Amino acid sequence: MSNVIESLSNQASSPATSDSPELISASPETSQSFSQLNLDAPLARAVAEMGYTSMTPIQAQAIPVVLQGRDVMGAAQTGTGKTAAFSLPLLQRLLKHENPSTSPARHPVRALVLLPTRELADQVAQQVKLYAKYTKLRSAVVFGGMDMKPQTLELKAGVEVLVATPGRLLDHIEAKTAVLNQVEYVVLDEADRMLDIGFLPDLQRILSYLPKQRTTLLFSATFSNDIKRLASSYLKDPVTIEVARSNATAANVTQIFYGVADDDKRRAVRQLLQEHNIQQAFVFVNSKLGCARLARDLERDGLKTTALHGDKSQDERLKALEAFKKGEVDLLVCTDVAARGLDIKDVPAVFNIDIPFNAEDYVHRIGRTGRAGASGLAISFVSGKDSRLVGDIEKLIKIKIDLLPLNVDAGRSPRSDGRGDRYEGSGRGERALRRDYARPAPAPRDPFFDKPYEAPVVAEVVADTAVAAGSSGASGLSPNIKPKRKVAALFKTT
Repeated sequence: MSNVIESLSNQASSPATSDSPELISASPETSQSFSQLNLDAPLARAVAEMGYTSMTPIQAQAIPVVLQGRDVMGAAQTGTGKTAAFSLPLLQRLLKHENPSTSPARHPVRALVLLPTRELADQVAQQVKLYAKYTKLRSAVVFGGMDMKPQTLELKAGVEVLVATPGRLLDHIEAKTAVLNQVEYVVLDEADRMLDIGFLPDLQRILSYLPKQRTTLLFSATFSNDIKRLASSYLKDPVTIEVARSNATAANVTQIFYGVADDDKRRAVRQLLQEHNIQQAFVFVNSKLGCARLARDLERDGLKTTALHGDKSQDERLKALEAFKKGEVDLLVCTDVAARGLDIKDVPAVFNIDIPFNAEDYVHRIGRTGRAGASGLAISFVSGKDSRLVGDIEKLIKIKIDLLPLNVDAGRSPRSDGRGDRYEGSGRGERALRRDYARPAPAPRDPFFDKPYEAPVVAEVVADTAVAAGSSGASGLSPNIKPKRKVAALFKTT
């Protein structure tokens, strides 16, 4: 393996001092072949079987640096091949530890990959297994939402590469089923997202369990001030690699913004799917409840739809993704849990039913289309309340956004629930129609309750009052005090 590192050492720049960190800006036009890496035969065979030929810019710049054992800060757009950029060099360097022993002690965790979501962790773990399929290196993935027992058994058997989400990894650390004292490499992927959802304390706890002497790789879509502070705390003399302008959107994705009222957005989706002949698409919304409702309504409209949001169990989320990948469903209605890193090829379009609250999430959402060099279409619906959010996106991507008018077809589609010729559109008309149809027939009124109030007979009241007054006057008691009622006694008292 030493000859591999030597052959690639001239591709990376000389080490920089800590006061002036080294910066490598990759040119997108630069294309290098994987054959130039001189990977060991098991890795080269797996890469060839996966159809990899030319390296992406992040791969061409990061792999030689990681093979040297340098720390890396990598900034790249989503879908640019970051997983291979850190996985292949790590596996190459770990080949010196591979052995056929069945003893768990011979297979300690030597590389740790941390990701913010379960879907990303599962996806990266699958890629690592494919890269290492012809080696004797073991890998495993642990994330929440699943039973810990199978994960514990796998960890106790010994793994060299552990892919995990921070919360579940801490559970295993506290249960003493994950021991990290021999970790040589740690990867923080989608680091900006981990900070956004509050994983910084968990990251700090996890990193405190790792050896001080290690190689740390940090990959992020953006280099915010928080990311820079994190890097300065845990990376030593890192090489900064940038392959695209921060927060830039892919040039091969056509972005269209339509001015559409909230009540018309669902019909607009159906209309544009037909106009553009779109077979599959991501449909993003901002809330879990809105995601579930929209998926249900689109399913009623005859579209094969599945929902993906944080309230779904992990098994449901994985099944939804698998069905979408296989083409069994047309639309994946989702929240921003699916906005980052999911590598589903050949998805032609993305719909933003809701403009995201965070402008950076817009960049990640539309990155789900136009992957691997293919063209993509990103359609966003803007209502009156979204002007500030659209302005934030304009500032971020440095592109002026023009709202286009969209004449939404007012036609209604028949219901598919067997209610005869009742029809259902969208918006206020739809809700009024649904309420009118569901309202039961009024019950017949009782004429007794239509009569006016009649006061009781005055003579009876006067008579009763006179009797009460006479009795009270004789006894000298107030008319408001009732006399004691006589009760039979069981025993005679003297």
